[in-house]
Amino acid sequence: MSQLPDDAQVPASADQVDQPTPRTFSRSVGDRSRYLEPMAETSHDRPVIERDAVRLVVLDVRDHLLLFHTRDPTMPEKGTWWELPGGGIDAGEDYADAAIRELKEETGIRIDRRQVGDPTWRRDSSFTYRGARRLQHEVVVSVRLDVSGPDIDGSERVDFEAEDYFDFRWWSIAEVTSSTGLFYPRRLPELLSAFLAEEVITEPLELWP
Repeated sequence: MSQLPDDAQVPASADQVDQPTPRTFSRSVGDRSRYLEPMAETSHDRPVIERDAVRLVVLDVRDHLLLFHTRDPTMPEKGTWWELPGGGIDAGEDYADAAIRELKEETGIRIDRRQVGDPTWRRDSSFTYRGARRLQHEVVVSVRLDVSGPDIDGSERVDFEAEDYFDFRWWSIAEVTSSTGLFYPRRLPELLSAFLAEEVITEPLELWP
């Protein structure tokens, strides 16, 4: 198992944490001050859109991981990166509902709730996207497929996803953990092994460009 960075809090035992409530995820927007202060230098008077979201570690039968090659066409200076599938949790959904819907929309892959793992990785992230500053409260869950690296059907993608996701790849776990490339989440190579070992991870606010 890889050693975690100092600022990733991984408790030693279940007694030290509040265990995730199965199939639910909600975080009160509450006091934004602890987020807005570190975001101040990057917001530049852009509107801030805040939401709950889910990200998916989709693994096939070979333990290969699905990542999208991603860009923001409105900000080419950001370059490209590799991103976990996922998106916002809509009103009336729990994280498992959102995971099932997002995976179908983005990839055409259909799953059921039994294939969605518990939200053992929780994180906050802020990034600019198409003129707005996003503040997301995310959970990361595993999704286990019973086939080998299926093809991707993006015909049901919504909004700008067809422009943003311009390629995909099934990565081995070793390829991800040893990569020096740019990922979203940024620390995916560092934290993936602990996540797959079902350790509870609480990641501090990540400021994305």
